[in-house]
Amino acid sequence: MSILDAKIPEGPLAEKWTNHKNNINLVNPANKRNIDVIVIGTGLAGGSAAATLAELGYNVKTFCYQDSPRRAHSIAAQGGINASKNYQGDGDSNYRLFYDTVKGGDYRSREANVYRLAEVSANIIDQCVAQGVPFAREYGGLLDNRSFGGVLVSRTFYAKGQTGQQLLLGAYSAMNRQINRGKIQPFNRHEMLDIVKVDGKARGIIARDLVTGKIERHSAHAVVLASGGYGNVFFLSTNAMGSNVTAAWKAHRRGAFMANPCYTQIHPTCIPVSGDHQSKLTLMSESLRNDGRIWVPKKKEDAEAIRAGKKKPTELSEDERDYYLERRYPAFGNLVPRDVASRAAKERCDAGFGVNKTGEAVYLDFASAINRYGKEQANILDINNPSEEKIYELGAAVIENKYGNLFQMYEKIVDQNPYKTPMMIYPAVHYTMGGIWVDYNLMTTVEGLYATGEANFSDHGANRLGASALMQGLADGYFVLPYTIGDYLAKDIRTGKIPTDTPEFDQVEKDVKERINKLMSASGQHSVDYYHKKLGKIMWDKCGMSRNAKGLTEAIEEIAALRKDFWANVKVPGTADGLNQELEKAGRVADFLELGELFAKDALNRNESAGGHYREESVEQSGEQKGEALRDDENFKYVAAWEYKGEPKDAVLHKEDLVFENIELKTRSYK
Repeated sequence: MSILDAKIPEGPLAEKWTNHKNNINLVNPANKRNIDVIVIGTGLAGGSAAATLAELGYNVKTFCYQDSPRRAHSIAAQGGINASKNYQGDGDSNYRLFYDTVKGGDYRSREANVYRLAEVSANIIDQCVAQGVPFAREYGGLLDNRSFGGVLVSRTFYAKGQTGQQLLLGAYSAMNRQINRGKIQPFNRHEMLDIVKVDGKARGIIARDLVTGKIERHSAHAVVLASGGYGNVFFLSTNAMGSNVTAAWKAHRRGAFMANPCYTQIHPTCIPVSGDHQSKLTLMSESLRNDGRIWVPKKKEDAEAIRAGKKKPTELSEDERDYYLERRYPAFGNLVPRDVASRAAKERCDAGFGVNKTGEAVYLDFASAINRYGKEQANILDINNPSEEKIYELGAAVIENKYGNLFQMYEKIVDQNPYKTPMMIYPAVHYTMGGIWVDYNLMTTVEGLYATGEANFSDHGANRLGASALMQGLADGYFVLPYTIGDYLAKDIRTGKIPTDTPEFDQVEKDVKERINKLMSASGQHSVDYYHKKLGKIMWDKCGMSRNAKGLTEAIEEIAALRKDFWANVKVPGTADGLNQELEKAGRVADFLELGELFAKDALNRNESAGGHYREESVEQSGEQKGEALRDDENFKYVAAWEYKGEPKDAVLHKEDLVFENIELKTRSYK
């Protein structure tokens, strides 16, 4: 085991990034024309990085498995993007955003990275407005803000419930400008299957054309991974079904350390599971918790009657409802962080107060907000003594203006009108805070290999605050990587084009083809989905919302056995030399079967509760915080970075000690 060097600059926190930029190496514009960069993934992190690097003059190749960068999973982000502009005048600042993010991550993130994130956040909004992103505006024309979980200010910029889509279109338009200039060469419907290293440096990739099946070699002076998270290791998640860990895992196998893989975010506002037929889950934006109140019946008999269809939620009076977040966390109420809200919902449902047929749902109710907004609008319109119907009509119009597409989506899926009856929600796997370890420059432990956005581990600690994913992806792509990658590439101005007809490319291509042939030649007993579902059940049952040593030990053994069976008995129809989506899935599930075991190993090693990682053995036993998650700063105040050594069980732990000089380490409380 070694201690990792994050290369954090010296000096005061607020000056680190500025001083670092002033002192790192630059590449002059003429030399940038001779340097190639590969970007894997074209979501917000990859798209913004590719557009900015190309604008600077680098030659960029982008790779995505979708038919267009517009289909990246970033498009699914709904509620907003954080930035510390303090438009509301409610006390926000760079320091407040920094503090909330570190506290929200349960003090398991790197101070310097998070402060830099807060520092550049305001620039992101300006950049996106300049691109034409249609953020919501107040009556006076200023950009509007709403609040998200884990904070006491309004700092979230939004475009109704489709913020991710609008931001992605902004990045995509910036990419298209560079594609038209010839500075970006896009490779859509291509999947990166391995990293090629030359003299220890990342110098290219092996990719598969998903339409023709052709295996291709692509070289560059640096490779950037912006391939998203690995939530689909659970099979059922809010991620797009194609989201996978393959790019990151292949980098891990080639020497990039995987950091904190057990840190997974469970999102509290997801449409509940409806049956075994489902292949993914649908998220309802956390922004709904601004106006929706979360509750379950106070009496078990009422919950049982609702589950049996004998009672409707609207028949319960206020006194018969338990607004449990408002009761348990009065300071933050329904806007507690995601991990806290998720565990509270599970606790109520486990205790027998769940409200759907399976007993795994709670209510998200907008009746109070509709009534409040209706009265407000009646005052604005000078309507005296408005009827209840008029108040409802006016209030529902306000809610529709703020969240209309989300309500429409819910009604389409559940076949219930959320204006008239409360939404049903339950926690689900959403985002992964763990990922490839990177230093302050976003470089992995492989020289010349960078990781940005959700693919890296760097900014969110053990729990991500809502609206911070878009912020990190765009911060990394627009404002961090374009500076830091130049420091490395400055050494390559005389290197020349990286050739692909070398022994290193030969060997990695051979490895890729052998792996594909092995998948195609298995005996064919079970489908890929059969194994993915089995893995997902192990992960959810034993590595999900709560974890314990017994379950994690069992998970490690069960996943290893399942992986062995997969390689012997998976059935991949068709051929390898053409379009074959089952082969694509098989390769991704093979990687999930390795990641899943490392995930469980990391969770077993971390015998503390921190953020989304809730160990049943580590709970507050007394005092005001009784029953809440208990952190162990003495033994686990570090980033766990795992080095690949063959089987996941043999992975070697390296630690990056976390130093807190600007924020006091204390028990996280939202009460």
